Amino acid sequence: MDNQQDLHQPSVAVHDRAVAGMFGRIARFYDLLNHVLSLGIDCYWRRVLARAAVPGPTGRFLDLAAGTMDVSLALRRRHPGCQVLAMDFCLPMLTQGRKKLARRLEHRITAVNGDGKHIPLPDNSVDSVTIAFGIRNILPRPEALAEMYRVTAPGGRVCILEFGSGRERIWGGLYNWYLTRLLPRIGRIVSRDSAAYGYLARTICEFPSARELAREMEAAGFARVKYRKLTSGIVCLHVGEKKA
Repeated sequence: MDNQQDLHQPSVAVHDRAVAGMFGRIARFYDLLNHVLSLGIDCYWRRVLARAAVPGPTGRFLDLAAGTMDVSLALRRRHPGCQVLAMDFCLPMLTQGRKKLARRLEHRITAVNGDGKHIPLPDNSVDSVTIAFGIRNILPRPEALAEMYRVTAPGGRVCILEFGSGRERIWGGLYNWYLTRLLPRIGRIVSRDSAAYGYLARTICEFPSARELAREMEAAGFARVKYRKLTSGIVCLHVGEKKA
């Protein structure tokens, strides 16, 4: 067992460094590309995510893979009384997000560099956990789901916004063509990073179906797990609750 773990760890460490480095390279262009590549619909997706989070006794939310903090800000708009811990593995992304906080004089969002597999919080310490377009980048995923469950207070929620599996045909295959052919080209032109948006398309295509991810959440202990497909299934919102 120990030998298997030793063999597994280096591959995870290499993956983590590669993902952090890739997002660091495109951090300056990240918001622009999100809006352009989604035709602005990403703003709606994040509002739906913020509405799914529920306040509770701690008065705190954890926004994992917070990146440039659009979700953190959406949480503050939706739940003005809350505090948000915005955590991300990639420092350059958080740096871009901190600039937004400074412009908005936002003092109730705290940016922290951290790993979603090892969340530096006590048990039962936040009302809800959100993660937008980040669970796809965390390996192994069960460790991240277990950590989200641990830090969520009883009765709280974990809300996961993620692209649907590219294995499902959407809009008669038009979206799949856009995902694999057009999106990497646009990303390369704007960010000049040929690998980043090829990685995006590949991981969407490899990601589990909504039903499979729901089963993973149930295996992590979440109750009343449900999911909602947005924009014809391009994106899915998953919600699971921690039993009170």
